[in-house]
Amino acid sequence: MDKARLKWFARRGMKELDVLMERYLEHRYDVAPEIERQAFVELMRAEDPDIWAWVMGFQDMPEQPEIANVIEQLRVHY
Repeated sequence: MDKARLKWFARRGMKELDVLMERYLEHRYDVAPEIERQAFVELMRAEDPDIWAWVMGFQDMPEQPEIANVIEQLRVHY
């Protein structure tokens, strides 16, 4: 998926997630390994409350290590 389309999909229902996703795309996505980029796209399929809970530490991370890594990167670029 090209970055412009991905940026469109990264627009969430929560302003806080919009900011997180945008910062990740600006600062990390281009330099991330391919597996991390694929995991980011997969994370886009999750519901906003789940993503927010994972990022904020309110809920345990998903079991997929690639997704957990993206969430850690979202925290870094918050």
